[in-house]
Formats: sequence, C-alpha cells, structure tokens
Amino acid sequence: MAIKGALFDFSGTLFRIESTSAWLRAVLHEARLPLPAAEFERLAAGLERAGALPGGARPDVVPERLAELWAQRDRSAAQHRAAFTALSREVTLPDPLLHDALYERHMRPEAWSPYADAAEVLGGLRERGVRVAVVSNIGWDLRPVFRDHGLDPYVDTYALSYEHEIQKPDPRLFARACVALGVDPADALMVGDERHADGGATALGCAVHFVDHLPVDQRPAGLRPVLGLVDRG
Repeated sequence: MAIKGALFDFSGTLFRIESTSAWLRAVLHEARLPLPAAEFERLAAGLERAGALPGGARPDVVPERLAELWAQRDRSAAQHRAAFTALSREVTLPDPLLHDALYERHMRPEAWSPYADAAEVLGGLRERGVRVAVVSNIGWDLRPVFRDHGLDPYVDTYALSYEHEIQKPDPRLFARACVALGVDPADALMVGDERHADGGATALGCAVHFVDHLPVDQRPAGLRPVLGLVDRG
C-alpha cells in the first residue's frame, strides 16, 4: 500500500496537555488566589481523580447523572464544556468562577506542548508528498494551537468532532478527512493513541498505527516510525 494520506489524532498523539497541577496553578495565579501547599495539592489531586482536565487523565468514576453527557461530550462545543465543567465541580474550589476559568485555560496554546518529533514527522510527510489531516474528538477549535506552535503549515485539513457532530470511532469522521484530503481510505494511515476511538478508521480500510499517550519528556521519538511506514509502503 502506498500511503498518500496521514490522519493524526491531536491529544496524546501530536500534542500533550499540561499537568493538572500546572493547569490549576496557572488559573489560581491569574485569579490572584494563593493557596497553602497542602490545600493546592489536595485540589489538584481531586481534579485529577475527577478527570476534569480535557486531554488529561480519565475520570476515576463518572457520576451516573453525567454518564450520558460524558458519552456524547465531543459532539458539540456546549456538551464538551458542560461535561468537563461538571466534572470539575465535583471538587469544591475557593471560587466557583474557577471552574469556567479552568476550562478556558485548557484551550490556550500555552497549555499544550507538541511532542519533540511532531514537526520533524509532519515536515517529513510534506516532503514525501503525503497529505495530512488532524482527526480529533474535541469540543473547541484547536487550529490556534497548531498555528501558535508552528505546525499548522503541515496540516492540510482538520476533521473535528464538534464541527461535524460525529465522534470517533464513528468511521464517518475519518471518511470526512479522507474526502477533504482527496485520498482513498485504503491509501491512508491513521495515527492515534486510543485503540477504541482511533481504531475506528479500520472500518474504512485505513491502516492504523498507535503511539503511547505519555508525557512529552517520556516520548521523544514516538512518531518517527510513521515515516518508516510511509517509506516502506
């Protein structure tokens, strides 16, 4: 198979969100709400267990009353915000306004770091004539993150779940990306970190390659095998 198009997941694949502690610390700093160290650690741990940081750890337990909203969270911007702010409200913060401030923080480019080899691999695909799409389950426009970190020039199109009201593993989202790229799914490679969600591309006939969802400093070259797959194909 000659790979003509590469589809990439966003969070945990090309970029990684900041830690829960860094996320909370940044918002408290902007709100000018210093906390004793023990209280800060307690709140950060609570938010981590709740799964309140989009792109971070999954919830230990999703409250039953939120189960349906959680399952459909990536179908619209409103559902995404509602789901994650509801999870953060499982933790009592010093000011109720902090829940929305935390959600706003996670959409900022500075809250995200690209993996060390992301530019190298995306640039290598461009040099090889392989078209690139980002296919993400998400509730907000991630294009500014790519622009701010200099990766947008390597991306030909974005297929974002909230813009299509379709979330992975539904094969229709991958199909939208392939159509936008002008690539047959049989000539496309999906690269992601979630077996269930990203594996949905196989229903179209796409090849799939998985990477580990690790902190940036623990995965310096996880994307490089993609270039080898393209060269061998």
